[in-house]
Amino acid sequence: MRRSDLDGHLGTAPPVPGWPTFSLLFGLPALLLALITWQVAAHGPLARADERLSGHLVHPARIYELLADLGGIAVAVPVLAVVLVYVARRARRAGRDRWWLPSVAAAVLMAAVPALVVPMKELIARPGPPVMGPGTGFYPSGHTATAAVAYGAATLVLLPWLRSSGARRALITVCTVLNLAVAFGLIRRGFHWPLDVVASWCLCAVLLLALWVLLSRSGSAAAAQPK
Repeated sequence: MRRSDLDGHLGTAPPVPGWPTFSLLFGLPALLLALITWQVAAHGPLARADERLSGHLVHPARIYELLADLGGIAVAVPVLAVVLVYVARRARRAGRDRWWLPSVAAAVLMAAVPALVVPMKELIARPGPPVMGPGTGFYPSGHTATAAVAYGAATLVLLPWLRSSGARRALITVCTVLNLAVAFGLIRRGFHWPLDVVASWCLCAVLLLALWVLLSRSGSAAAAQPK
């Protein structure tokens, strides 16, 4: 493996971890998602504790609503779209094989979010916090999933095109802050229970890990081709 593969320089992707590490990274969020879903569906002790915690956190300030809106389709998806177009154009100009693959894969992943989240909402039919009034379909959080995949996928496809480690760290920091801001706004404003948010993070961790593996393998294959 080239040194540039390890460092994640221009045109490369982070290396895929070994199988034990990969299994751990994939299995932990999947297992946690299954546990939370079971507790919410059965209204078990974890779900009841979640509701008590939410009661201490909710505050109807406008700022929290604005933070939650960062996870809306109208904000997060256009950000992803701009990044995907930019990355595709750079890859094509650089003469990369399958220059379209990272952008298409990220777009498909984004499209898969409602296909996964909406059926779960219907199946679990969890009522929302009291400030949301009657109604169900709050588990898992769609805003959280939209933000996690949109900003996370944008980060994954953009990282290989950043030359400096400082720029890559800044991008990862921005992605993390945006997702934390969305989660904080949703919980603090009372739009979702905390476990709604955590469950979406677990689901999206699995999805983004799959995208990471795909991008890493396609990047390794491109690097191995003779010039």
